[in-house]
Amino acid sequence: MKKLVFASVLFMSVFFAHAQVSVNVNIGTPPSWGPVGYDDSRYYYLPDIDAYYDVNQSVFIYDNSGKWIRAKRLPSRYRQYDLYSGYKVVLTDYRGDAPYTYHKKHRADYPKGYHGKPQKNRGEKPKGNNGNHYGNDKGNKGKNPKSDSDKNHGHSKHH
Repeated sequence: MKKLVFASVLFMSVFFAHAQVSVNVNIGTPPSWGPVGYDDSRYYYLPDIDAYYDVNQSVFIYDNSGKWIRAKRLPSRYRQYDLYSGYKVVLTDYRGDAPYTYHKKHRADYPKGYHGKPQKNRGEKPKGNNGNHYGNDKGNKGKNPKSDSDKNHGHSKHH
């Protein structure tokens, strides 16, 4: 009888040990210019420049003559855009790899100049930086941005 109880306890221990599965979603680190409170969101839509930011890959996604480009930096036409001041629409219910699939809807729902509820950035704008095309500024504090020629590569709710 003791062997049966021991075997049952051993079996149950092994069973429950295997039943405890944790899910680890690989979410990137949001940039300091990203809004507070959305650490699990993958994409931001930036209405003022009609672009997306992918937190997981730390890249902007923007339309370049009909082709969607992924780049660490924004193109030169947005050189003066301040990521810290611009509104970020957090896409909280989109899980794919191409947020621009709903681009027409995002553009209609969140036109240039759109501002929803007030946002607080995760970090402060670095001194001497106008907050523009650094992109994800991890590791870039105090460094000058590279020229546009050396790049090759954007919060809203989808309904």
